[in-house]
Amino acid sequence: MKQLRVVIITGLSGSGKSTALRALEDIGFFCVDNLPVVLLPKFLQIQSDPAKEIARVAMVMDLRERGFLAKYPRIFTHLKEKGYRIEIIFLDAADEAILNRFSETRRSHPLAPSGSLMDGIRLEREKLAPLKRMAEKVIDTTSCNVHQLKDIVQRHFLGSSPGKRLVIHVTSFGYRYGLPADADMVLDVRFLPNPHFVEGLRSCDGHDPRVRDYVLESEGSRTFIGKLFDLMAFLIPLYEKEGKSRFNISLGCTGGHHRSVVMANHLGAYFADKGYFVNIAHRDIGKS
Repeated sequence: MKQLRVVIITGLSGSGKSTALRALEDIGFFCVDNLPVVLLPKFLQIQSDPAKEIARVAMVMDLRERGFLAKYPRIFTHLKEKGYRIEIIFLDAADEAILNRFSETRRSHPLAPSGSLMDGIRLEREKLAPLKRMAEKVIDTTSCNVHQLKDIVQRHFLGSSPGKRLVIHVTSFGYRYGLPADADMVLDVRFLPNPHFVEGLRSCDGHDPRVRDYVLESEGSRTFIGKLFDLMAFLIPLYEKEGKSRFNISLGCTGGHHRSVVMANHLGAYFADKGYFVNIAHRDIGKS
């Protein structure tokens, strides 16, 4: 079984669970909100397929699902016995803070849709007490704003070393399938030597060492890589200084099979060597 890291975010309504989930998504977790707990074993079984590139998943589970309280102890215990690495993060906050947040958003409490908000908060706190005791980490969000909570969550999973907080997503793609919608920067690498026209390389992709060497070893490729690394060394610290938490850079060739894959892998390795948290994805590598 693939070693899949599983984070369950739970806690009081209004404590910041959605913010915590977005914080994990920004550092490369595959995230799901309000997954029914009975579906968790099947979901993890699918994601544990070695062919899938996902290694970290996070999900919010709470009292919005009616059967959650009755079923989670058995399901969590069973999954841990099967070898899954499950970490429970419990978000808490003082009653007054929860009251203020519900007043600001004008939402109803799931346990008090038409009754006293304070009664709903106290009932939820009571019902979730056993789950809180199970948690590996409890975060008190009483005095946290959105940015502070996000920072707390990310520091827990990335460590507290200064700098290198920017999460970088490197994507290869094929221009024939369109530009990536979420790219902050797009680089066209169709000027690089094209393995498609080389007998014996056409059917391979950019992960093949022969394709990699063919693309990287030309003089033009080496010059481009040097200038690209210089550009990244200049830009990335400036993005970090401005507080940017996520940077998406996409590299495209014609079909997304050869040159863009080689360059995405090469650039991703550069960022990883510099100590950044990097996700590499090849959007169109499986398309014909």
